Amino acid sequence: MSDIAERQDTEYPIDRALVLGPGGVAGTAWTAGLAHGLRHQGLDLGEADLVVGTSAGAIVAAALGAEDGLARLADPLSGGRPRPAGPDPGRTAEVFAVLGTPGLAPEEARRRVGRIALETADPRAQQALLTGRRELIGTDAWPQRRLLITAVDAASGEPVVWDRDSGVPLVHAVAASSAFPGTAPPVAVGDRHYMDGALREGSNADLARGARTLVVVEPLAHQHPREPHRQAHAALAARTVLTVVPDEASVRAFGTDPGDRAAWAPSFRAGRAQAAAEHGRLLAAWTGPRSG
Repeated sequence: MSDIAERQDTEYPIDRALVLGPGGVAGTAWTAGLAHGLRHQGLDLGEADLVVGTSAGAIVAAALGAEDGLARLADPLSGGRPRPAGPDPGRTAEVFAVLGTPGLAPEEARRRVGRIALETADPRAQQALLTGRRELIGTDAWPQRRLLITAVDAASGEPVVWDRDSGVPLVHAVAASSAFPGTAPPVAVGDRHYMDGALREGSNADLARGARTLVVVEPLAHQHPREPHRQAHAALAARTVLTVVPDEASVRAFGTDPGDRAAWAPSFRAGRAQAAAEHGRLLAAWTGPRSG
């Protein structure tokens, strides 16, 4: 939870940028709760001039633009709704073994992970994923403000970045960005399949270069303690970079498995409670003088 002032000049192509990073089930709920709590206190992260959403962050980024999109994420798995299939521990272990291979180039790692992902390609499973993501985000429409959603081509390993002008439906973009192999099938867009955007570069904060103020929300920072610092410095063109990571109460709410659906409601509540502590320092930068 650090503030980093980087530059003092006043010319920035973007005033306020928001980066929402990956985080599994618990991280999605916590990020939604945080944004909901801040909005309730008068700080609307959805007013950013640029939002970059990756995986869990893509879900919340899309929900920011939906009517009651954040409040409806308080406990979306309740009420007798059918629950999606759980993760495949063997397949996720295989993915992390690839990602942890010493000396393996990132592009080759993505291709190998993509081959694992394509083994689970299934139109019925994809449709279930799309239906679930549509229920979570509560909208089919890309927002008017600029939203970038990241994903990775499962066959080539090449990263992609989609926005409202890409011709990709919002629900497909969100589903693909949050389709981590072993937890969700890859998503077909045209004749290609796509998987989780975190495989590009974690939270992809580099896509927000040039902002006056950059807020980076890192739900899994406690598992990857160097990541927020590294991602913040990937956007050194920003004058002020603020990172938000789970506090101790939130980490406890997550439990030991960020994919555990039982952690959703307590993680949302923890994020909403943490918003009170984050509000002051974020507000000062968020409402500062706009670039001219």
